[in-house]
Amino acid sequence: MSAPAEAAESPTAPQPDRGHRRLSRRVRTLVIGGVLFIVLAIVALALPVPYVILGPGPTVNTLGTFDKQPVIAIDGRTPNKVTGNLNLTTVSVSLGHVTAVQAMLGWLARDQVVVPRETIIPPGQTQNQIQQQDAEDFSNSQDEAEGAAFCELNYPKYFGVLGVAAQMKPKGALKIGDRLVSLDGQDISTRPTLEAVLATKTPGRSATVVVQRRGVRATATLTLLAPAAGAKGARMGVTVAQACFAPNFTVKLGLNNDIGGPSAGMMFALGIIEKVGTTDLTGGKFIAGTGTIDPTGTVGPIGGIQLKMIAARRAGATVFLAPASNCTDVRGNVPAGLRVAKVSTLHGAVQALQDIKAGRSTTSC
Repeated sequence: MSAPAEAAESPTAPQPDRGHRRLSRRVRTLVIGGVLFIVLAIVALALPVPYVILGPGPTVNTLGTFDKQPVIAIDGRTPNKVTGNLNLTTVSVSLGHVTAVQAMLGWLARDQVVVPRETIIPPGQTQNQIQQQDAEDFSNSQDEAEGAAFCELNYPKYFGVLGVAAQMKPKGALKIGDRLVSLDGQDISTRPTLEAVLATKTPGRSATVVVQRRGVRATATLTLLAPAAGAKGARMGVTVAQACFAPNFTVKLGLNNDIGGPSAGMMFALGIIEKVGTTDLTGGKFIAGTGTIDPTGTVGPIGGIQLKMIAARRAGATVFLAPASNCTDVRGNVPAGLRVAKVSTLHGAVQALQDIKAGRSTTSC
């Protein structure tokens, strides 16, 4: 018996849909490609970029407290009872990893500034080095604020100790306000004579220092320290200046945690004047400001003033003291409700506050 013949293929039988299969493969390819693109985009946007984001930082009332301690403490006399605010202002800096997404959002935000990381941490320097320098600048600004405030209050001027370093040995041997007389019998009553004597000394050796302290001659024995990088001889571990000093009381500025740089100098000086002077500066108003200062009372420019004005207004300030040399940055960037007075000296800042309290006009940028 012969095998049964295979059934002939019907001419009407359904045919494979090759076009459909080609379309399905194309769709799958597009979907996979799209998913990969999204994943890669997410990864790329999450990667750190070499930028930092600046924003309005905290403000601190120099007439108030910080961590339950007075920002400006007076030892040796009773400070004035004060009202109102004299707030220093700061800029927040994101030194951690900034992603591309964060950078783009920062560029779009009105209260943030995105800058290259190297503008904050220059090549060849570490974040710790920058923070140490900021802390040193902040400490120096406090010392200079004292000298400027005391000159504005017409206290006596002489060459003496403006600040004491933590490294000075032994601690407390010299004090702020000590008038320098001699070192190992050699005159150090001026900066040139002090520098000439220290250039001949050896670090690690003892030296006898004679000072005039509150009208009484005192003697101290110091262990001399290594000089600053590039300098010769030794150093005593103090900051010195031809400055004004209070005759019968001392000031302790107790703000040294996360704030750095020299830009709080003017507000510290105004705070000291408010606490020990004879005139009320604030009249109960909320005043904020910024600006470096030197012992002569000159107010210098600072960075990030647009962000500091935003921080001041958000904190409740209605008056802002700005360095005259920052006016270009101030114009067109003053938040609503904030009155700006430009100042170039500490005396000018005091006069501006007196004018504001009396309802008189002041010079703006």
